[in-house]
Amino acid sequence: MFWIIFIGTMLISLLASWRVRSNFNRYSQVPSASGLTGAEAARRILHASGITDVEVVPVPGALTDHYDPTNRRLALSEPVYNQSSIAALGVAAHECGHALQHQQAYAPLHARMAMVKVQGFASQIVMWLPMIGMFTGLLSPKLLIPIIALGWGVIMLFNLITLPVEFDASHRAGKALAGMGIIRTQEEARGVEKVLKAAGWTYVAAFLTSLAYLLWHLLPLLTGRRSE
Repeated sequence: MFWIIFIGTMLISLLASWRVRSNFNRYSQVPSASGLTGAEAARRILHASGITDVEVVPVPGALTDHYDPTNRRLALSEPVYNQSSIAALGVAAHECGHALQHQQAYAPLHARMAMVKVQGFASQIVMWLPMIGMFTGLLSPKLLIPIIALGWGVIMLFNLITLPVEFDASHRAGKALAGMGIIRTQEEARGVEKVLKAAGWTYVAAFLTSLAYLLWHLLPLLTGRRSE
């Protein structure tokens, strides 16, 4: 059963990652009619929303785009920051969606922000605790399994909260791009939608993975078994 879960969730994650890269690469080759780069589009969206304290900056790599609420920075990967493509506009607008959520005190975003450190600690637990138990024998399965199940529960909850945050940001992105005339045709709108939907599935894959591992570790507790 463990190997079924491991291989199944791995395949789901790989498929989601492939879809993101495939759609991003495809629509990175499609120039936008507006001629705006991702950075220019992001600054326009932020300015139109009355957000003046968020800096738009480039970061190395590809698909490394993110919004940093602590430092009030909207970081765009180099292919997004510098390019005028459908993919660049979609990704840049999506990150602007997070800045808009922050501005409007969107509850799921704040819940996610509050859980970041706890989720990081839980990730360390589920990564290292099984190996410590396996190689040292210091922790019995009776103690180990509930702790790991709790760790996966925290990760699953974090991933669950992430889903509305990401899908709402994509919805805001499409709305802003169309409303401001940054995308001008149905073809451009469909391209943006495909890029953002593909990205959204990576978060669905992360949630399904954490849910599967949570259920796997809960099973011995629910059935009264404590063996490996």
